[in-house]
Parts: sequence; C-alpha cells; structure tokens
Amino acid sequence: MPGEQMANPDGKPPARPLDAIDRDILRLLQMDGRASIRSVAEQVHVSRANAYARINRLIDDGVIRGFSARVDQERAGQGASAYITLKIVQNSWRTVREQLRQLPGATHIALVSGDFDVLLLVHTEDNRSLRELVLTRIQAIPEVLSTRTLLVFEETDLDSEP
Repeated sequence: MPGEQMANPDGKPPARPLDAIDRDILRLLQMDGRASIRSVAEQVHVSRANAYARINRLIDDGVIRGFSARVDQERAGQGASAYITLKIVQNSWRTVREQLRQLPGATHIALVSGDFDVLLLVHTEDNRSLRELVLTRIQAIPEVLSTRTLLVFEETDLDSEP
C-alpha cells in the first residue's frame, strides 16, 4: 500500500531518518552516557521536553541500544587483550555466535567478509588465560575450523576526549 512502511528482514520497522539534532544528541550521549536531559537539551538548543522525547524515540527505534561504561580493561585486571579471527563452517554463524557470547572476556563479536569469517575481541587476566581461552574453549567449538590470535599492545578509545 502507498505510504506503508515495509519491515526489514529482521522484522524491525525501517529506521526513521535522523536530523542534525538527533545526531548531536547521539554524539553527546556517546561521550557521556550519564549526561542529564537538561545538559543535553542546553547543548543541542532544544527544550528539556523535546530532548527527552527525542532520546526516548531513539531508544524506541533501536538507534540507542543501551547505555554502558567504557572500562579501562588493564586497570580492571584484564591485562591481555586480543582480536581473534575465526574461520567457521559455512552457515554456522548463529550457533558459533551464541557459543562465543558465553566466553569470559568476550566483548565484541562480528561476522565479517574476507580471509576469515568472525572477528572476536577478548580481554583476559593475562597471556596464560588468553592461551587457555583460545586453545581449550574457542578451538573446542566444533564449527570453528581455525583461529588466529592478534595481541593488542595498546588501545585508544575514539569516543572519549583526549
């Protein structure tokens, strides 16, 4: 029907377009997820009611998926970080993803294209824990064909101020 919005393949309605104020709100909340409605409203030059409504709409539309703290992994006792690339059995992404989500220290999982299928970011207490995670947990997943571990020497959070 004309004017009717079609759902995406994942069943979600299509995202509404964001205007400059929405993008400014997102930028502010990415820098400080604890910013008050009043502070956000003042910085984007809208009323508190407007800022509140916009933030709620961004949450309802799934643009804002949640609020979290950015953690310095090393100061939190996670001294070893690594990106692990995985080659997996074709069409096993959902199964593998659910198993990777259960791993201690897994913080980011992505299905990617190229020479490998999955990119996994993990943080562990030390290199011995990292080795154990890769050799006994990840490589034990039947759908994982191979892994490659890339140690992280230093990280920079691009969302934070210098």
